[in-house]
Amino acid sequence: MTDQQTRTGRDLGGLFVVLEGGDGAGKTTQSRLLDQWLTHQGISHLMTREPGASWLGQKIRELVLFPDAGQICPRAEALLYNADKAQHVDEVVIPALRQGKVVVCDRYIDSTIAYQGAGRVLDPDEVARLAGWATTGLVPDLTVLLDVDPCEGAGKIAAKDRLEAAGQEFHQRVRQHFIDLAQAHPQRYLVLNARDSREDIRDAIVTQVSALLAVGSE
Repeated sequence: MTDQQTRTGRDLGGLFVVLEGGDGAGKTTQSRLLDQWLTHQGISHLMTREPGASWLGQKIRELVLFPDAGQICPRAEALLYNADKAQHVDEVVIPALRQGKVVVCDRYIDSTIAYQGAGRVLDPDEVARLAGWATTGLVPDLTVLLDVDPCEGAGKIAAKDRLEAAGQEFHQRVRQHFIDLAQAHPQRYLVLNARDSREDIRDAIVTQVSALLAVGSE
């Protein structure tokens, strides 16, 4: 984000972890595996996602993702995704962090910047500023980027939603911008090859989350 005062999950008393990456990268699988590990460790946590984890977000998810939805201009799409973020952060994420929980979110600000910014060929910096305002400057303590070639990710999804069906060039722009974001803030990112085994990816994520939890408990 640019020109935005930021705060992290730790600043609110919890830990904020986000899984990012292109369609078909395995975020849902890794969310489930991290959920299992946190549960096994007895760590209070909340699993959530964007769009759709709030009452308003579910309505927005239907508008922006259903294949039979009407045409949405790129600026309107960016505004809808950020409306979901504003409600989600206010209703779901911040309350859980203030309770000291680990919040694990499937997609967050980076997806909006990459998809609605670079993907739709809007100015990514403008989209980032909008996302920063919508989320009151809340950034993850850790962003796990599962990097995947769109040919092996979105290209292999049979029943595609609106964004999954946006085309190869769109998804290549999205992938590159995810990488650019991670390179700009390496201290907050864990970049993993999404084609590695799910066990190796899980172990890398758990190691990083464990380290953050250990530091936070000192």
